[in-house]
Amino acid sequence: MRDQVVKVLVTGSAGLIGSEAVSFFDGMGFRVDGIDNNGRADFFGPQGDTTWNRQRLEAESRDYTHHDLDIRDTDAVERVFADRRYDLVIHTAAQPSHDLAASRPIDDFTTNANGTLNLLEACRKHTPDAVFVYVSTNKVYGDNPNRLELIETETRWDYADPAYAEGIDETMSVEGCLHSLFGVSKLSADLACQEYGRYFGMKTGIFRGGCLTGPHHSGVELHGFLSYLVTTALREGPYTIFGYKGKQVRDQIHSHDVINAFWAFAQDPRPGEVYNLGGGKANAASLLECVELSADRTGKRPDLTYDETNRVGDHICYYTDMGKFRAHHPGWTLQYSLDDIVDQMVDLVGHRMT
Repeated sequence: MRDQVVKVLVTGSAGLIGSEAVSFFDGMGFRVDGIDNNGRADFFGPQGDTTWNRQRLEAESRDYTHHDLDIRDTDAVERVFADRRYDLVIHTAAQPSHDLAASRPIDDFTTNANGTLNLLEACRKHTPDAVFVYVSTNKVYGDNPNRLELIETETRWDYADPAYAEGIDETMSVEGCLHSLFGVSKLSADLACQEYGRYFGMKTGIFRGGCLTGPHHSGVELHGFLSYLVTTALREGPYTIFGYKGKQVRDQIHSHDVINAFWAFAQDPRPGEVYNLGGGKANAASLLECVELSADRTGKRPDLTYDETNRVGDHICYYTDMGKFRAHHPGWTLQYSLDDIVDQMVDLVGHRMT
C-alpha cells in the first residue's frame, strides 16, 4: 500500500484519534477525507466541541477534505464512498461514553452500531478491497475483568494471577457479564466488522482500545479522563473521583502510537482479526497515581472530592496485553511513555488555555 497513491477516509476526523490519523496520513502525502459532524459537542456540550481541531486540520493539512455529515445517514455515507473511493478507512466516529449511553440509548446504538454498518456496507459496495480499521473498545469485555482476583496496594489495584502479568488479552470472554449499553453498541459493531471480514473477505481489523489519549483530546468528565484531569489540574478546578478508592488502573496509549498500529495492520491485514490495543503494563497507572504525576509536571492539583459510588460497568483494573498484535506486526513499537504523554499534554493543553 505504501508504494501507491493512497486515498484515506477517516471518520470522527476532528476527534482525538481521527485527527491524529488525518495528520499522520496527510504527512505521508496521501489524500485524506474526513467525516465529522461535531457530535461530541452534542453529546458533551461546549467542552466537547471539536471545531477548533477541525479548523486546525484544515489550516495545517496539505490535502484534506472535510465532510460534515452524520454516519447514521445511510444515503450520505454511500454518496461519499461512491464519489471518492478509498484504499484505507479508519473508523473512529462514535458515541464514546458508557455513562452517557444510559441516558441516550437510541443515539448511542444508532451511532455506534448502525453508523458502523452503514460504513461497512458502503465500503463493501464501492471499495471492497479497502482496508477497514475499526476502533472498538475494551468495554466489549463488560465487567468480566472485575471477576479476576486482585491485590490492593497503597495506590492501586493489580492482578493477583501471574497469568495476567502482562494484562488482558483477546481470550477474555465477552459473554455473561454486565456491559453497559455503550459496551453493547460497540460490541455489535465489533462483531459486524469481524463478520464482514470473515464472511465477505473484507480486510477488516478490529482494535479494542483502552485509554487512547493525547494532546488533541477534548476531554470531559464522562470521557477522556487523563486529558480532563490535566486540564482541571491546570485550572485547579473541581475533580470528582468515582469509586474504587481512586485506585482503579488504566493503561494509556498515545494517539500517534495508535495510528502507527493501524498503519502496520494496513500493510499486512488479516481479515476480521481482533486486537487489544493499549499502552500495556509500562503505561498503566491508577487515578490516584495520575493525579500525582500531573501534579509533578504542573505544580498544581485539582480540587479533589470522592464519591463512593462505583460507576456501572467500570473496570477496577485494566491494562492491555499487546502480545498478539506484536506477534503479527513485530515492526511496531510503542514510542510514547506515560511520562511523555503527560508532559506533552501539559504543554499543549496549557498553551490552549492561555
